[in-house]
Amino acid sequence: MTVAEAPEADLLRDPESYARLLEHVRAAVLAGTPAPRSPRSVVSASWDRSLAARVDPDAGEAPVVYEPGELPGLRGEHPLSPVLPLLRQNLVSIADDAEHMMIVTDADGLILWREGETGVLLRADRVALTEGTRWSEAAAGTNAMGTALATGEPVRIHSAEHLVRRYHAWTCAAAPVRDPDTGALLGSIDVSGPLRTVHPAMLALVTATAQLAEGQLRAHLAVRDERLRQANMRHLAALRGRPGALLSASGRVLAAESCVLPSTVDVRRGGGTVALPDGRLATVEPLPEGYLLYLSSPGPSPARPHRARLALDFLTDGPGSATVDGREVPFTLRHAEILTLLALAPDGMTADRLACRLYGESGNPVTVRAEIHRLRTQLGTSVVRTRPYRLAADVDADFLRCRAALRRGAADEAVRAFRGPLLPESESPAIRQERESLTAQVRQVALNSADAEVLWAFWETSCGVDDLAIVDALCAALPAGDPRRAVVLTHRARL
Repeated sequence: MTVAEAPEADLLRDPESYARLLEHVRAAVLAGTPAPRSPRSVVSASWDRSLAARVDPDAGEAPVVYEPGELPGLRGEHPLSPVLPLLRQNLVSIADDAEHMMIVTDADGLILWREGETGVLLRADRVALTEGTRWSEAAAGTNAMGTALATGEPVRIHSAEHLVRRYHAWTCAAAPVRDPDTGALLGSIDVSGPLRTVHPAMLALVTATAQLAEGQLRAHLAVRDERLRQANMRHLAALRGRPGALLSASGRVLAAESCVLPSTVDVRRGGGTVALPDGRLATVEPLPEGYLLYLSSPGPSPARPHRARLALDFLTDGPGSATVDGREVPFTLRHAEILTLLALAPDGMTADRLACRLYGESGNPVTVRAEIHRLRTQLGTSVVRTRPYRLAADVDADFLRCRAALRRGAADEAVRAFRGPLLPESESPAIRQERESLTAQVRQVALNSADAEVLWAFWETSCGVDDLAIVDALCAALPAGDPRRAVVLTHRARL
């Protein structure tokens, strides 16, 4: 976690005047006119993500995704529940004195806990800043909780830096909290209050508290590790000197015998044969809360179980295609959406989460279960697994290749993989967000490349053919003697 940014001098000197300046900046940026100053880069990037998710800047509101009666179960199962007393000790008393409130979310921005000064809580009720609402950027636009989760870094959002107008009377600071075992985001902690209550130490306070929470989670993890070692060392001893190790549920090596291993082994759910980075084969057997690993004996390597190859070509102006081990399989749009979302989440998803990403707030997990059953019947139970829903095949998807190329900055590879928008007929909120994000990123890397071949490849797609900026860049990049230049110039004249 990076060190929290220092608050701007204008904000601390006169928060309300600074808020009025931010209003002018936001209005100008949304209107596409010159702004009195540029928004902070973290805010500008968040506005872009929020607008790509179709958050309404003037009428948006955080959606209610769980009713009050559903929250106790979610809270009790959440990994941040054990550190709630620490968070209360560090934040709630201060929040009460300063007319703020403490908020704790899960990794998807769902508010699980909210505590603080009564007057502030009542004001928060009027803008749906309550338990059971979702504050991810895609759901509520730019806000400290959602932006901290999106960037993985602490952030302060003041007044009109919130994309949605109804939150402009608020100032907030949030920091993410990560699982010390896996590094995955667990959620965020936030301190929010009315505009006039902004304090220079707010961001530093939540950042330090998040670090303390992670430290306490590490201490709890060490206790669990020791308990697992004590309960299962007999299994390691039973190997009688044969090379082996005890692993945690996430694959961390807790104890080893007669072998050198990496700190973490990539274990599959249920165990089985795994290949170590140096090429050695090992067998992993499930234990209560962990695994026993032992190295395979010398001799011929056992045959590895067949793993199906699933190829998805969904970045196209045409109908797209899906194959399993080279065999083309028919699919509906809904099945294509499910396959895309599962390919983007290799660790899998619950029925509830998949329903939300497919249908939005109205998603019904019963409908998802029925679709998964049909998909498993069509593709095979070895390709689509349950508990959680996930793909158990080797996936070769053009949208994953495109994403990987964008991360590497490989413009030519990204554009080669991008032959059209991702599932253009899909109205799924998550697919639509991924489609718009991929299209915008590929367009930008094509423009930045100024490479005639890259620009030509993007221009040939439906996304680029009538894009005047792409056409102009292509005209500039193509040499005078290239016959394609005349084609592009003629098309430009028609635009």
